[in-house]
Amino acid sequence: MKKHAEYLVVGSGAGGATIARELSMAGKDVLIVEAGKYEEHVGTFRDSLRYFETTGYKTPRTSREGVILWRAIMAGGSTVVSCANGTRCLQEEFKDLGINLESEFREAEGEMKIAPTPKSLLSEASLSMLEVSADLGYKMEPMPKFLDFSKCVRCGCCTFGCLQEAKWTALDYLNDALARGADVLYETRAHEVVVEDGRAIGIRGSGKGGYTEITADNVILAAGALSTPVTLQNSGVKNAGGNLFIDILVNVYGRAEGLHQAREPSMALVDHEFHDERGFILSPYININRTVRFMEAGRKGFMMPTDKLLGIMVKTADDPTGRVYPGGSVSKGVTRDDQKRLDEGAAIAKEILDGIGADPGSFVVSKPEGAHFGGTAAIGAVVDEHLETEIRNLYVCDASVLPKAPGMPPILTIVALAKWLGKALAH
Repeated sequence: MKKHAEYLVVGSGAGGATIARELSMAGKDVLIVEAGKYEEHVGTFRDSLRYFETTGYKTPRTSREGVILWRAIMAGGSTVVSCANGTRCLQEEFKDLGINLESEFREAEGEMKIAPTPKSLLSEASLSMLEVSADLGYKMEPMPKFLDFSKCVRCGCCTFGCLQEAKWTALDYLNDALARGADVLYETRAHEVVVEDGRAIGIRGSGKGGYTEITADNVILAAGALSTPVTLQNSGVKNAGGNLFIDILVNVYGRAEGLHQAREPSMALVDHEFHDERGFILSPYININRTVRFMEAGRKGFMMPTDKLLGIMVKTADDPTGRVYPGGSVSKGVTRDDQKRLDEGAAIAKEILDGIGADPGSFVVSKPEGAHFGGTAAIGAVVDEHLETEIRNLYVCDASVLPKAPGMPPILTIVALAKWLGKALAH
C-alpha cells in the first residue's frame, strides 16, 4: 500500500466517503484511513456489539455526566446504523457564512433517492398516530428517507445496520471512490497531523502493524466530532474540542393492547412544527431490543413487552456546552434549557401516545442520549469559510464544523457540504 497521497481523507462516514468520491471522480489521487473495519455482516443486536463504541462491559459509552453517546466505528461510519432520515438542516446558516449548498443538496437528494416514507410501510400504531396527531392539532408527516422502500421488510432494526441493504449508506460512495482508483487503509487511526512550516504534510497514527506515518499534499479530517478534535488538539490546534452538541434525545415509551411499532422503518414520521420556536422535534421510535431498552431506560424499559410497545422520540437542538478533551473523554451534560425543551416535547409525546391507546400509567422516559455529535471544530471558530484550519492544507469535513446544533438528522447536510468542499478542492 502506498504511503503517500495527493489527498489523505481520515474517516469514511458521510463526510469522508463523499469527499473521497468527489476527488476520485475528478481524477485525484486519494487515500482514505478508517479506524474501523469494513463489516461484512450487519443488522442484528449481536452484530452491533462489534461496531458500536462501548465500555469494556458492552454498555454504551457515556459522557462524564452520564449522557449516553451512540457512535459506530466502522467503514461508512454512523450512516450504516442511521435511521436513513434525509432532511435538510442548517442550509440558511451555511448560506449566511457564504456557503450556498442548494445545488449540492439537490444532487445528493437525487443520488440518495430521498423520498417521503410511504404509508404502506407504517405500522397500525403509526397510522393511528397520524390521525390522532391531526385531531390534537399537531403536524406529523412522513419522514423523508434515503431508503429503497421496495427492499424494506419493516424489521425495525435500522439502527443495527440494514440486512436488506435497503438504505443508502456512505459505503455506496466509498465503494464508488475505490472503483475510481482511491485506496483505503482499514483499522488505522490518525493520532496527529504532521506539520511543517505551518502546512499539513501527512499524519502519524497506528494501524494493524503498529505505528504508521503517511505523507500527503492535503489532509481532510472527517473522523467525526468526537475524534476529529482530538487529532486537531494533538496537532497544535488548541481551540478545537469545545462547543460540543449532540442533539440530545429521550424516548418516551408506553404500553398498549393490540398495538405496537415493531414492524416499520424507525422514525417513519416526523413533527417539525416545534423545531424553530421551541427547539425540538418528535418522531415515532422504539428500540425493539430489550437489552438496548435496559441500557437507556433501566428495568422498566426492559420489562415493557415489545409486541405492545409504542414510543416517540423527542430530540432537541441542545446547548453547545460540551467538550472533547485531548485524551478523548467527553463532557456533556443536560442544561436547564435542554431539560425544559425535552420536558415540553415529552408532554406532547405522552398526549399523542395516550390518544392512540397507550396506558398513561405505563409511560417511561429514557435517560438522555445523543448520536449527532458536532460543533467541535466549528466554522468561524476552528475552520474558515473554506473549511481550512489555521494549518494550511488541513481541512475538516464532518459534523465538527456545523455552526450550531441542528436538532435534526444531519447526514444529508454533511453529504452536501462534503460535495461542496470536494468540488472546491478538485479545481
